[in-house]
Amino acid sequence: MGLPHAVFLQRVADEPATSPEVRLGQGAFLALRFVDLLAPDREPPSPDVFRYQWAATERYCGELTGEGTEAAHLAGIVRATGEAHRTNDVRALAPALLAYALYLEQDAHFDEAEDVLLTLIRVGGARLAASDATAGWMRVGRVRRIQADFDRADAAYAEAGRIAAAGGDHQSLLLSRVGQCNVLYFRGNLPEAERGWRGLLADAAGYDSVEAHAEHGLGTVLQRRGQPHEGAPHLWRAYELHEDEDGQLRALNDLGSLLLTLGDVTGAERALAEVIRRERMPDNLANATIELMHCASFRRDRVGFERWRERALDRLEEALPNIRADYHLKVGIGLARFGNYTKAEAQMQQALEIASAHELHEFVFRLERIKGGLRECEALTYVESAATEPAQWTERLREVSASLAALSA
Repeated sequence: MGLPHAVFLQRVADEPATSPEVRLGQGAFLALRFVDLLAPDREPPSPDVFRYQWAATERYCGELTGEGTEAAHLAGIVRATGEAHRTNDVRALAPALLAYALYLEQDAHFDEAEDVLLTLIRVGGARLAASDATAGWMRVGRVRRIQADFDRADAAYAEAGRIAAAGGDHQSLLLSRVGQCNVLYFRGNLPEAERGWRGLLADAAGYDSVEAHAEHGLGTVLQRRGQPHEGAPHLWRAYELHEDEDGQLRALNDLGSLLLTLGDVTGAERALAEVIRRERMPDNLANATIELMHCASFRRDRVGFERWRERALDRLEEALPNIRADYHLKVGIGLARFGNYTKAEAQMQQALEIASAHELHEFVFRLERIKGGLRECEALTYVESAATEPAQWTERLREVSASLAALSA
């Protein structure tokens, strides 16, 4: 078994030894080792040992003051650990550790976020409040799913659901099913994902946040199953139901992508421009930028395509596997539309290698289908972005388009 929390020391390999990132990583290592003193499977420390480690950790973290948000999180963890020891109540750890894990996740430090969450679960054990244990396992499921670690993500969501069911927390039980449906979707099991989302939607009455996730999931899976005209109203409904801006902007991002497949480039660009204007999360910004690049190639706007392509390259190496695969896919489609088939094929192959390596099965299926007809540009356009027949432009679709125009205005 490796050194606990060694993932934070990995920053030494990535940054100069004296950089703030490295010092913050060392501070996190010390703070979490301090938390470990409260684990139920170890001998309780003597008062002198606890005071010594507390003072040493507090002193080091105090020297990080001024290094920003992460330093404040570490100071909060040290305080919470001292309070948990004083009151003999490890529940005091949960707010600080959950907040730090969320910060790390939002900064794309997924392995570190998982380490923090598993520390809370291991140290808290049965002493944690059921709500905190459920939240911990839900976040573990999310960071694993984001990294395409699907089996372990599904296991984490199942554990969250088990704890929620035992505690009579019906909303958290439904949210654990949201996580499991997302795993099915990203694995490429679209029929089962659709069944899961429809079942969840039927059970979500009275739980707006769950209904928002279910509408969102159903909209995206219908698009992937070749029914974008049916998916669009679900995505707009998700936008209306999501209470947090992050959820709203993800729904708009997916709606923009969907509208492009219907040939509604203006509607797609309206939705995506709103995301670019309001978004702060790196992954959703990257998705919106890639889709605007895709809109430009649809219009055969070479200048716009290259401009958005250059913007999409920012921090691409740090992006999630599905975003990197999508970038190379959309660049390949764009290059094919502009007649550069050799480079397009190279981009498609790069996308395929990323998708295969990370078990993004739905991506693999789509890429293999597109690659087969890459040199037939008209067929490629039909596969990816053909406008639907006029009969499919239902009243609900026209309402979505009108709502987007009003939002843009």
